[in-house]
Amino acid sequence: MQQNSIKKNKEKMVNRRNCLKLMGVFGLGLTAPTLIAKPAESKQLDNLHSISKTRPLMGTIVTITIADSSRNKAEENVEKAFAKMTELEKIFNRHADNTPVSWLNQKGFLKDISPELADVLHQSVFYNYISKGVFDITVLPLLGLYKKSYESTNSSPSLKQINEKMKLVNFENIKMDKQGIRLLKDGMQITLDGIAKGYIVDQAANLVKLNGIKYALIEAGGDLRVVGGNGPDKAWKIGIKDPFEQKEITELFKLNNGAVATSGNYENYFDKDKIHHHIIDTSTGDSPVQTISATVLAPTVMQADALSTALFIRNPKDSINLAGSLSNVEALIIAKNGREYRSSGWNNAIK
Repeated sequence: MQQNSIKKNKEKMVNRRNCLKLMGVFGLGLTAPTLIAKPAESKQLDNLHSISKTRPLMGTIVTITIADSSRNKAEENVEKAFAKMTELEKIFNRHADNTPVSWLNQKGFLKDISPELADVLHQSVFYNYISKGVFDITVLPLLGLYKKSYESTNSSPSLKQINEKMKLVNFENIKMDKQGIRLLKDGMQITLDGIAKGYIVDQAANLVKLNGIKYALIEAGGDLRVVGGNGPDKAWKIGIKDPFEQKEITELFKLNNGAVATSGNYENYFDKDKIHHHIIDTSTGDSPVQTISATVLAPTVMQADALSTALFIRNPKDSINLAGSLSNVEALIIAKNGREYRSSGWNNAIK
């Protein structure tokens, strides 16, 4: 049993190493994982086969682990889950030229919206509403401005440039109806990066559950979904990466079912000091300054994904109050000064 466990761990390490090599060869700017999952120790023995595979997908490293009494069934469902995620990425990927989201950004309108895109767009409306406008998918012009500025001058854009782009950032300038979706201002663009990855992970998890899989884990950078633990009465140990990099993990907890997502300034940043990064407060046109990491526990990854972004942008006290007002949601916010803010049920939820 111990030799098999060592062999499986080595296979997983090799899998991740190969992904890192691919990232280097193809120049993929993939986001490093902000959550770390490891099997929790258990005295109970079982006859499950655990299959784990890792691939670059959705701009990050995705690992799918499935445990089942049938090795073939576990392997087949790992492949089916990856196939589902790859299929859905073709809808939401804004970087490719031939996806619905990129078409919308190029033309300013889109007809015949797929049910998957409609679902994510409507959920984006909801999270924009409950966050009081903080979660805003029209932020892409600002993100593009910062990216271009740092690539060309290695410095942040001017206040004049930021103000010009902020004219294009307003969720209310998106019109959705039976005819499709329209961006009401020329130059507007959307990004679903803060919610679509969570949706895709959830759909993959739902698929394997429908196929009779009872134990699964899907890791996608800062997003993670657990189905039934790592076997009967076996939880996964989930570690939140230390945003200050003084140690590997800043918080460790067990998870049997549900989702967790972390947003941080260390995921994807423009400058070496990580002052300007991929999360932007649309009310200021700049990256938030108070928070360094926001982790959310929720029933689905889409919830956790969108909320971790929104909570990162708001000030820590308001973020904890928002998390506390939502059912089945808990949060851990780490401020830049090192202070930790926990929702009232966080400690109970992670036991």
